[in-house]
Amino acid sequence: MRAVVQRVEGAKVVVAGETVGEIVGEGLCVLVGVTHEDTVEKAAQLARKLWSVRILEGEKSCSDVNAPLLVISQFTLYGDARKGRRPTWNAAAPGEVAEPLVDEVVARLRELGARVETGRFGADMRVSLTNHGPFTIVVDV
Repeated sequence: MRAVVQRVEGAKVVVAGETVGEIVGEGLCVLVGVTHEDTVEKAAQLARKLWSVRILEGEKSCSDVNAPLLVISQFTLYGDARKGRRPTWNAAAPGEVAEPLVDEVVARLRELGARVETGRFGADMRVSLTNHGPFTIVVDV
């Protein structure tokens, strides 16, 4: 699994004019990609990392300050544009594999005590955020 994690001062996801997920104030906006070999165990590992990674203000984690997370599925994280002009998506898991694993990340975060908002799997989403820093990292598990 791969996640692009941004420290934010608010973020939201809109689908067809409706806000489907939003966090206010300090937190993390997390784009999650799934590949073919990913498992429920990797989803749990990613959730633990997201909850504990110390990238908020003052080197704090979401668990330290009860900061919310906005988790959004994004198959394009496994796009490959090394050859030609059009990326391939061969490394991205199909929706029927990816959706339950993204849901598992969210469920595990909530089990850890996190406040989690989400996008809508497979939807045409509009994501807006205020990146604080800017601060962005890539987490692979």
